[in-house]
Amino acid sequence: SKIIKFRKDQILMNRRNFIKNTGLMGLSLTSIPVFGKSIASINDFVSNRPLKKNRTYQSDAVEETISFIKSKIKNKELSWMFENCYPNTIDTTVDYEIIDGKPDTFIITGDIDAMWLRDSTAQVWPYLPLVKKDVKIKNLIKGLINRQAKCVIRDPYANSFYKDLSKTSAHNKDVPTPIPGVHEQKWEVDSLCYVIRLSYNYYKLTNDSTIFDKTWIKSVRIILDTFLTEQRKNGQSPYRFVRFGSAMVDAPLFSGTGRPFKPNGLICSMFRPSDDATMYPFLIPSNIFASISMKQLSEIFKDEDIDIHFSQRCLSLSKEIDSAIKKYAVKEHLDFGKIYAYEIDGFGNNLFMDDANVPSLMSLGYLDPTFLNDEIYLNTRKFLLSENNPYFLKGKSAEGQASPHTGKDKIWPMGIILRAMTSDNDSEITKCIQMLINTHAGTGFMHEAFDKDNPENYFRSWFAWANTLFGELIIKIFNERPHLLKKDFSA
Repeated sequence: SKIIKFRKDQILMNRRNFIKNTGLMGLSLTSIPVFGKSIASINDFVSNRPLKKNRTYQSDAVEETISFIKSKIKNKELSWMFENCYPNTIDTTVDYEIIDGKPDTFIITGDIDAMWLRDSTAQVWPYLPLVKKDVKIKNLIKGLINRQAKCVIRDPYANSFYKDLSKTSAHNKDVPTPIPGVHEQKWEVDSLCYVIRLSYNYYKLTNDSTIFDKTWIKSVRIILDTFLTEQRKNGQSPYRFVRFGSAMVDAPLFSGTGRPFKPNGLICSMFRPSDDATMYPFLIPSNIFASISMKQLSEIFKDEDIDIHFSQRCLSLSKEIDSAIKKYAVKEHLDFGKIYAYEIDGFGNNLFMDDANVPSLMSLGYLDPTFLNDEIYLNTRKFLLSENNPYFLKGKSAEGQASPHTGKDKIWPMGIILRAMTSDNDSEITKCIQMLINTHAGTGFMHEAFDKDNPENYFRSWFAWANTLFGELIIKIFNERPHLLKKDFSA
């Protein structure tokens, strides 16, 4: 998998390659945390950001936001964490240039020198509200939209890419072998949804329709075609994925084709957002995300008068998915009533769990706030935070959602963050913030996952998505519940 198979020497090599390629050579180890060691004295709370001259991208609006929000946070440790985390994407992961007269933004995920469609959108998402305030943020995001379109055209089934589209994959023993420029070809429905999510919301905020050029239009037509193909109404798909190794979650069963399924209008996803293979192919959070995305794409093509017929096709697919969700994915639970299953196969088999990622069942209220008033979602959320969810862990350090991707004993900070972001309860939000303060292991950054009993034992010291998502949480709290940032948060 993209995470647990990377040894420390591999991570360091990836980091060195990116530093060399993006002008960060000479960046001291006081700037970026490495492998669980606290870089700054926890009592001094010295910034762990790279020196200004070594940052991969800079924005006055981001700096102003950091200063303003920090001034509203009473707890010094929480303020320090925000300062480190919120700008982590632009500080350390951006490769920006002008290509063919257009902005082009390539964003690595952190400790892996590749760009995930999902992660890259999520990494810049907290900066999107600044798009009309700072032209550099506007160009950053516009450049990413341009880059993502190229990636989709390159391979719509791939989840991650290299900037050099001639580069041979590190996973070149996978079957089939990824084409040059593709890091990994794991078919995840949500990857393509994130491309639409970024374009749609950028457009809505800026009214800048210049992003809808021939390349972008070609890419989203491919997205629709791919979704329709992966409904597999004839039971067939051109996609398969085989990886040789000991990780059972690294590839679908049955020679990379997955378990049997019964077509029902939903889209098959062979992998989850964690990059783990699905148990059943109809991954419900990703299908809900796809329904949202198709509706957004339909709106763009209609409002911009690009192609009314295509708009109607997108809307039709959105409605078909939504109808199938209501008919096949809502199940009666013995203790919680009607809830959303995580995965289904169309035969009546269901999986009740969640994976601490986005999209997830928990994150539905984050992706679409209308879910926060949906009874089925609220029932599902109660289930997810109960002992009935096999991946909700309670330990000495914290409680929170886990993922099969990182084993049976590690909690994801991202899960704790999403719990706070989908809560309307001050006590619950406060509890989540306190757990995040208690579990960063002195680094001032979020990690992918930490041991429920020992936060010093964690995965990934450089995981930009989790960092910027934490920054987004703090800003959301300031906007909606500023009184919570005035708390002491004493451990």
